[in-house]
Amino acid sequence: MSARQTLIPAVWLLSDARNDAMLDRALMQLPRGSGFIFRHYHLPEAERRARFHVLARLARARGHVVVLSGDADTARRWGADGAYGPARSLSRGPACLRLITAHSLRELVKAGRANAALLSPIFPTRSHPRGKVLGSLRFRLISRQSRVPVIALGGMTAARAMALGGHSWAAIDGLSG
Repeated sequence: MSARQTLIPAVWLLSDARNDAMLDRALMQLPRGSGFIFRHYHLPEAERRARFHVLARLARARGHVVVLSGDADTARRWGADGAYGPARSLSRGPACLRLITAHSLRELVKAGRANAALLSPIFPTRSHPRGKVLGSLRFRLISRQSRVPVIALGGMTAARAMALGGHSWAAIDGLSG
């Protein structure tokens, strides 16, 4: 199956320094076939790569899709199923699943080779508690104009995903607490 034909999981867990201690358990509790985006920007490269391989093994044991935050070349070298980042950083490289970050319709329009976009923040988050959010209505309006599937991110929980109409969703705290 090509990267373009890959089914996009409905639920995504993103890694972060603050949820690292809970990731092993969180990966095991995700519904089988979910997605896992490994970020861990806080680690030096050698430690980041080692932690990636440990978590990727756990994720794959549950049938999860494993995506590395970074370019497609690095994702391929590390054995990830795909890459995650801004559209401009994912415009080149080998074929793989590409998940772009977007915070507005303008950024979403630049999806390029993306298979899906993580649109955020929908709701206030612990990492940006007073930051500007899209809210439910703007999320729906923007996502309707997208040519790629949209994954809601930012303050997301299962209940909020249902309230958005069953959109795919992603979380850091909402899936690892």
